[in-house]
Amino acid sequence: MMEIGGLTIAAARRMLKAGSLSPVTLLDEVNGAINRVDQEVGGYLSRDYQRARAAAEHADVHLPLGGIPVAIKDAINVEGEPCSCASKILEGYTAPYDATVISKLRTAGAIPFGRTNMDEFAMGSSTENSSIQITRNPHDPERIPGGSSGGSAAVVAAGEALAALGSDTGGSIRQPAALCGCVGLKPSYGRVSRYGLVAFASSLDQIGPLTRTVEDAALVLQAIAGHDPLDSTSLDVPVPDYSAELEAGVKGMKLGVPKEYFVEGMDPDVAERVREAIDVYRDLGAEIVDVSLPHTKYAVADYYIIATAEASANLARFDGVRYGHRTVGAKDLADHYGRTRGEGFGREVKRRIILGTYVLSSGYYDAYYLRAQKVRTLIRRDFEEAFKQVDGLLSPTSPVPAFKIGERMKDPLQMYLADIFTIAVNLAGICGISVPCGTVQAEESNLPVGLQIMAPAFEESRLLRIARAFEATRLL
Repeated sequence: MMEIGGLTIAAARRMLKAGSLSPVTLLDEVNGAINRVDQEVGGYLSRDYQRARAAAEHADVHLPLGGIPVAIKDAINVEGEPCSCASKILEGYTAPYDATVISKLRTAGAIPFGRTNMDEFAMGSSTENSSIQITRNPHDPERIPGGSSGGSAAVVAAGEALAALGSDTGGSIRQPAALCGCVGLKPSYGRVSRYGLVAFASSLDQIGPLTRTVEDAALVLQAIAGHDPLDSTSLDVPVPDYSAELEAGVKGMKLGVPKEYFVEGMDPDVAERVREAIDVYRDLGAEIVDVSLPHTKYAVADYYIIATAEASANLARFDGVRYGHRTVGAKDLADHYGRTRGEGFGREVKRRIILGTYVLSSGYYDAYYLRAQKVRTLIRRDFEEAFKQVDGLLSPTSPVPAFKIGERMKDPLQMYLADIFTIAVNLAGICGISVPCGTVQAEESNLPVGLQIMAPAFEESRLLRIARAFEATRLL
């Protein structure tokens, strides 16, 4: 049997084109890996093997992703498949259309296969907020995989998928990629269409790939990027060839290290792995420059005002009238709304709706939401000033390795701080990627550490080039 766990998209493409592997065989091997592994990992919520096999039988291997199965986060609509957002309120809902990214994957020849677990409505950093099941970190089943795209990261890391799509609102692709030891790319805001992604915070959400290598991330991004008239926030800017400059290296580049991203309280071994990675860049010929992003200290508070406000508005549509869960025996419409939402939403979703409604309420809008938008502008300007000095920024992705299941569920603030290094990227609308940079020892486990690389908006080619330069040293 083929070892799916070590197979990359790039390698699979070569085998498919050479005829040494068929799309049906590849799909069967992925499906077999899921059967063997996922009972322990819990990364998948559902999969339609028969439909995927029919697509594999007709796959054109000469297309960019021809015959490649791709797992899909359960917040992205795939026509005819469930889209529950891991929430009871969307139990039984079937997507009536393809999200634009799914249409683009199909055009590139890829086969959407499997719905991956997530924090309910993408609200969380551990995938423990799923109302359906627990997903476990493949490196230690007693630990979380990160979130909210924890299922997508876990299935890639566990060898149950060659690649997966996730969504990133405040780190939800990069943080689980770091904790599971795979590559996670958050594109610039507007680079990838959000049409068909169930909205959490509309000014922050972005779809991106989770893969085994930087090259694979470039291949998937190539397929899903581009302007979409169905998404008013999608920008009409050229999409370059993301693979063209992957091997160009970083010699002569200036890479910044923000002093605010090495903070008191972060795991010292994580900090050491990241500093070792920074030394690798120095050895590769990059100039390492100390920079400052002075408004970083406000990022978490700023994010949890803006994100919860937008969530409060976006989740108002889930009322039990048009689709999803509907309460039984309501006395009147107000009772129907209250009971439906009370029964359907989990604790974390309710917490964020309440917070968001509060900051948008009369008398508090100016004090919270309006002020948060002004602080967001300051955070974005910090990055703009930094990128006048350097080509990219280097930092940890997560301040700690994967923590144990249940460890932070009773302390929301500690859970929110898990995204302290990733949130500002979303607020600024720039692009970021997490690549594995070693491991740390925690009890009996070797746990992955992620290096975060950041680049200006719509400079994904540069971002991928910087990431690939480091990755290449790890693969020698």
